[in-house]
Amino acid sequence: MTGPSPVADHHRLLGRRVPRGLAVGATAAAGGLGTLVGLTATYIARTHSAPKRPALDYGFTPFELDIPWADLHFDAADGARLSGWWLDRPGSDRVVIICHGHRGTKQDMLGIGSGLWRAGNSVMLFDFRGNGDSGDGLQSLAHHEQADLEAAIDLARERRPDARLAVIGFSMGAAISILVAARRPEVEAVVVDSPFATMRDVIAAALQRYRVPPWPTIAASDRLTRLRYGYRYAQVRPIDAVAAIAPRPLLVLHGEADRIIPVSQARELFEAAGEPKELVTFPGADHCGGYFADRPAYIALVEDFLRRALPPRD
Repeated sequence: MTGPSPVADHHRLLGRRVPRGLAVGATAAAGGLGTLVGLTATYIARTHSAPKRPALDYGFTPFELDIPWADLHFDAADGARLSGWWLDRPGSDRVVIICHGHRGTKQDMLGIGSGLWRAGNSVMLFDFRGNGDSGDGLQSLAHHEQADLEAAIDLARERRPDARLAVIGFSMGAAISILVAARRPEVEAVVVDSPFATMRDVIAAALQRYRVPPWPTIAASDRLTRLRYGYRYAQVRPIDAVAAIAPRPLLVLHGEADRIIPVSQARELFEAAGEPKELVTFPGADHCGGYFADRPAYIALVEDFLRRALPPRD
């Protein structure tokens, strides 16, 4: 048997009676709002953490750029099978690992990767789990994928134990780079483009773009993410880790017109970081748009930072 309407009970406690039709309508509206919140939360959780593959596997490789390369196949600690490319510079004493963004692939990194290779660095590109040529595994927005970068670092050190190691990340890859470099001292320099300060901030910014109230949607999607994908938003907070990168050099890059991750998040990370650190913003550039605003200048900017951060050993 159905009990009295909770909306009607609430108003009776206030000493006011509500017409039955209005109480039923309010209850239905509340139920509809709850359904909308639930659907939105489910969509957010699936968008950021559920597997998704492109319809076709065609794509460019270093072959199109006339760069010699070797295929890489290695495993993350939890068993996820990963694939990558090694662009070797035998005479270089620097190895740069480049991390793509959410739903991206190593192919997206061929521009910056080839540019840094031509500048004299050995470069490692790889696909995070569930993307490109890598196998599936527990996926997320910068949580489970940290194990992938850890494995890439281990492989790079195995292949070139004498080299100095730098990590460059874009968007989700930038967040992962901060979180992993903070606890891996063998990473001697870090470059992050379009990073987010916390995962909750990313979700809130997305909801604001679509004019959806952040509360209670964020709380609901956070619970769904924990239940279905095994992590909470509070576990992905680069702002809590960035200070641990110091005294290793950090370069933060961000487009001032970023519609996905506001530039304010890069400034928050920069303020929280220790020295030495540098912040460069690109007027008018959207998400990860600094490279596309002026490709040669962007590559030169990153190469100059790496040269200063990782000078040749005596």
